[in-house]
Amino acid sequence: MTADHPSAPAGDPPGGPPEHHESILLDEPTTADLREKVTQAWREFARALAERLAALPAGAHVDLTLDPTASGTGNAVYSIGIDVGADGALTARAVGNADLPAGYRLDRAAVADMVALGWSPPGVLEGSGGHFGLDGTTTGATRLAALLSRTLRDVYGAPHPAFLVYLIHDAEGEPLEGGPLGTARSEFGPDPDVEADLDEALAKAAAQPADGDVLDLAERVRTVVSTMLKSDSDRLQVDSDGDITIRAGSAMVFVRVRDNPPLVDVFSPVLTEVEPTERLYVKLSELTNRMPIGRLYCADDTVWASIPVFGRNFQATHLMLAVQVMTGLADELDDRLHGEFGGKRFFGEGDKPGRSDQGEHRTGMYL
Repeated sequence: MTADHPSAPAGDPPGGPPEHHESILLDEPTTADLREKVTQAWREFARALAERLAALPAGAHVDLTLDPTASGTGNAVYSIGIDVGADGALTARAVGNADLPAGYRLDRAAVADMVALGWSPPGVLEGSGGHFGLDGTTTGATRLAALLSRTLRDVYGAPHPAFLVYLIHDAEGEPLEGGPLGTARSEFGPDPDVEADLDEALAKAAAQPADGDVLDLAERVRTVVSTMLKSDSDRLQVDSDGDITIRAGSAMVFVRVRDNPPLVDVFSPVLTEVEPTERLYVKLSELTNRMPIGRLYCADDTVWASIPVFGRNFQATHLMLAVQVMTGLADELDDRLHGEFGGKRFFGEGDKPGRSDQGEHRTGMYL
């Protein structure tokens, strides 16, 4: 579900990869609608959530939380909990204003939206306390998953499922195995000695196949990225295009493996729907010239950041550097460039909210 790179505009400043590789890296036309890609990610999340809910045993518990670190909501934790009872009964509870700090509480319109979606106001259902309540069954898991997804997206302001973390465990608190929930991130993960794990991953990634072929490049890339993210390789968030997705604050970074020639493309659509002006081009040229690796450019009303890593004689440390630079760069630049040139961040309709001391409560975030 990743947006493709457009061709770079003529006269781009130096500072990127060699010209013959750059033309290969950026030769795809822009045909992707980023808004539609975000919508598709939510569909995939809802579908995976419905499948998990329908299969959970009695006593299981699910937590869905908008990651406050990634979303910039500080100590405001927007979350939904689901309990599985006997005979497939499902009990959902969503955070209400009693557990939200001032400046992040739901306003009247948001509360009305919750009720319109099917939630009962806090305290109405038995045991709901200060939470919104909703009861259902596993036979209606598809409808419930769609409702939960809309709550997280439209009311709580999650810009993309990748900003969600989830926890699924049984009655004893042990994690329940199952497929990932789209691009959301599981809170259960390996907790080994990171240094030893990294050394092992680098050794695997640096090892060349006996016949010198590069067909295993994708697997080596997955090994390096999963180690950096302290996750299992099979738990990486991979979209429908096969690209690895990495959250970077209010931005998203993609890692794409190309076969001919072997290249690893680490890129991010930093800003969309931006007006291309001479001042913007000058700014991107200045920033590119100051970057240690990679490049910034504007094409088709989108500001792109891209760092290529050669696949031949693949070096894991080069990919690690590219990912580290891009995740920091995208998260910083989308804020900076948005403030100066307008446009939209990849994930939503608005900016991160500032804390408000005014009397009217706001849902804030990406609403």
